[in-house]
Amino acid sequence: MLKIQTLVIALLLAAGACAQDPNLLATSTVRNFTSADLSPETRTAWEQRDASYAQAREQLVTQMVTEIVLDLEAKAKNTTSNKLIDEVKAKVAQPTEDEINQTYTGNIQALENKPLSEVRPLVIRFLRREPEERALKAYADELASKYKIAYRNDINSSALKPSDPLFTVGGRVGNVQEFENKYRLMLYEVKADLVDDVNQELESAILSSLITAEASSLKIDAQGFMAQEVTNKLRTYSDEEREGLENGLRQRLFAKYRVKFLINPPPPIVQKISVDDDPARGPVTAPVTVVMFGDFQCSACSRTHPILQKVISEFPGKIRFVARDFPLQNIHENAFNAALAAGAANAQGKFFEYGEILYRNQDALDVGSLKKYARQIGLNMAQFESDFASEKIAAEVRHDMADGAGYGVTGTPTVFVNGIMVRRLTAESFREAIRNAVGRPISQATKTARR
Repeated sequence: MLKIQTLVIALLLAAGACAQDPNLLATSTVRNFTSADLSPETRTAWEQRDASYAQAREQLVTQMVTEIVLDLEAKAKNTTSNKLIDEVKAKVAQPTEDEINQTYTGNIQALENKPLSEVRPLVIRFLRREPEERALKAYADELASKYKIAYRNDINSSALKPSDPLFTVGGRVGNVQEFENKYRLMLYEVKADLVDDVNQELESAILSSLITAEASSLKIDAQGFMAQEVTNKLRTYSDEEREGLENGLRQRLFAKYRVKFLINPPPPIVQKISVDDDPARGPVTAPVTVVMFGDFQCSACSRTHPILQKVISEFPGKIRFVARDFPLQNIHENAFNAALAAGAANAQGKFFEYGEILYRNQDALDVGSLKKYARQIGLNMAQFESDFASEKIAAEVRHDMADGAGYGVTGTPTVFVNGIMVRRLTAESFREAIRNAVGRPISQATKTARR
């Protein structure tokens, strides 16, 4: 998934430690599993989780102060903080042709072997990112001096109360409660991500051990056992069929050998995700509402969308699906226009039909192509072009983006099931989220909604 955010925190932390041995992460009747079964990178992240958490919170206090001084300066200049940021970025020199060519050559596989002419804007944005960040930091430091920041309390102090001040800046006081409200989603995600990473690695290690144990009990080798349980049972040889067989095998072995994971992510944050008046299909009275914030130029969205739709089809009459816009303009130059075009198609009742075409043609989302697709599905072109250029539809796209940011969306696709963000974009994760939500109608799920 591609992500955008004001400050990227590459710090991992965990939700909690085990009750007795903090290194014991999972058990089975074959053997126990500890942090020694993790990769060096994940093991380090797990073992240093408390220090990482504290550092993350400190950095977020700095980010909060930076946002405030930017707002103060914007008001003083009768502009917006985003425009101030754009002005700073505009002063950064463009990369040279040699830098562009060298970066392209060194990353051609990551760029899916696309020609330089097609990915040139992406390469330039990549090369500008670091100098832009340096320029923004220098500007933030300049404003910090101007607005006289005073830090009052350590965010990691155990004695803090919600009303305690963390800092004062420009006569404004930021307290603990404001900080916790503002960043609880980000900190939750960081916590939950590490637990997921740890458990995912443990799952692979455990499955490997159980396959060896089961094969030994049958007096065959592990390769022969996998052939017997998976390869020899394939009929269509599709990825979906193989995944189904492997999932079934894992479930049987984990049950037989009584696998128990000892760490769990924190309880999910349930939000009241507005469906606004966005394109939707499925019964209005369905007990489950699935909302996807997407970007028509995002390759992850084009891969995820059909998977999600197939899973939804497995629950007839129980799901209402809502599509909302979150074009990543900083990395996808055609994303905003594609969202406008989809909105124009929606005005004629053909959003989903048009959206499918966009996902299948992500390399051709220029204005000419967007109009061509509209003609292909028989839209009234005069109305399409009028709606495509209208401020009303542009405002609706920006409204979706603002809503998404408020819900903690930082990239696409982001999927919510009854207000809970689905954190792994796989068919099984979607099924699990929907199964859990079927017994918990949205009216109940949103009682603990985001304020």
